[in-house]
Amino acid sequence: MTDFTPDTVGKRIKQTRKLRHMTQTGLALKARISASHMAQIEQGKRQAGPAVLASIARALSVPVANLEGRPYIEELRRDQLDGLIQPIRESLDIFDLGADPDVAPRPVEELVAHTDRVCCLIRASDLRSAATELPGLITETTTAAHSSGDRRLWQALAMQYRSGYDLASKLGFQDLASISLDRMGWAAERASDAVTAAIRQYSRALAYLRAGQYRTGIRIADLARQAAEQADPGVERDAVTGQVHLGIAVLAARSSDTEAVDGNLATAERIAGRTGEVPGVFWLSFGPTNVAAHRASCLIDQALYHEALQVARSIEIPASWPASRAAHHHAEIARALLWTGKGDAAFRRLLDARRLAPQQSRHSPTVRETMAGLLRAQRRLPESMSNFAYWIGM
Repeated sequence: MTDFTPDTVGKRIKQTRKLRHMTQTGLALKARISASHMAQIEQGKRQAGPAVLASIARALSVPVANLEGRPYIEELRRDQLDGLIQPIRESLDIFDLGADPDVAPRPVEELVAHTDRVCCLIRASDLRSAATELPGLITETTTAAHSSGDRRLWQALAMQYRSGYDLASKLGFQDLASISLDRMGWAAERASDAVTAAIRQYSRALAYLRAGQYRTGIRIADLARQAAEQADPGVERDAVTGQVHLGIAVLAARSSDTEAVDGNLATAERIAGRTGEVPGVFWLSFGPTNVAAHRASCLIDQALYHEALQVARSIEIPASWPASRAAHHHAEIARALLWTGKGDAAFRRLLDARRLAPQQSRHSPTVRETMAGLLRAQRRLPESMSNFAYWIGM
């Protein structure tokens, strides 16, 4: 058996606080939490939920990712992902250079199909294959779009940039995620498609969710809602609009706006009642199941863990759900189980997340911090937990 002293968020907060020459009490006051709460977080006796962590990050003037320790460089190397980030950066830099005479692009139908393939790889948690294929695809489609001006190519390019954002976000490269979103907006304007524009603003709102800037995220999500309203009526518009309302609900939960949480969940539920499960619209997973999963997530973010678990018990994940989405749900429920003292059940959910989406789970701060909580609760670790902790780099 092995004893672990994991590198946790609490340790990073303490290190950063000392670099800022702040006392524990001073940081607690600036972050608007109690001194005892801050002490427990730093000592590893209590997890910092997303909203609390965001407040501490603002008080320390650092990105949330810094306190999470992301990107996890050693794990990137183990997954052979560390050498795949720079080519993506380089492909994003050529957006305004026009057609490259040395590039002979494939027909538009093949480029669109390849765009779908890369997104499906990300949804299946094959991040390495997606990161390998994406730079060349962006380079090829950039030339094709500048050469022909075909609206379908600009739309495909926008979705490739979205894939760049998804990869960067999952792996902890927030600067790259921001650049990808800027490029997505640039391509979406040329595609002149309301749904594409709405998805871009929705993705941008999620970036602010991860950064802990919830009020700004809500304002951006409202722009996404307005953009979706300009689309032609139909399932696509409904699915995107419903997903935007789910995003606003999570942002509202993080900012403790219960009324906005309830209102947006109710709206999304009404839309899902019309659409049913819609797994294939712009790679979203909208439908009644996703509404229920977001309801559980909002309850967790409001520290209503027992209520969240009650909702989770009624959720049956459909076969159409991508592995990445299902794994994220398992990781969130594991967090609630940990907080309610159900360590064994929490660990089983983490195992489910790893089984479904191993590369995503290894780089997930939620998985890592939940595992840290499980390690703290164990005097001596079972071999299965020791192996899992080693696998995620703790």
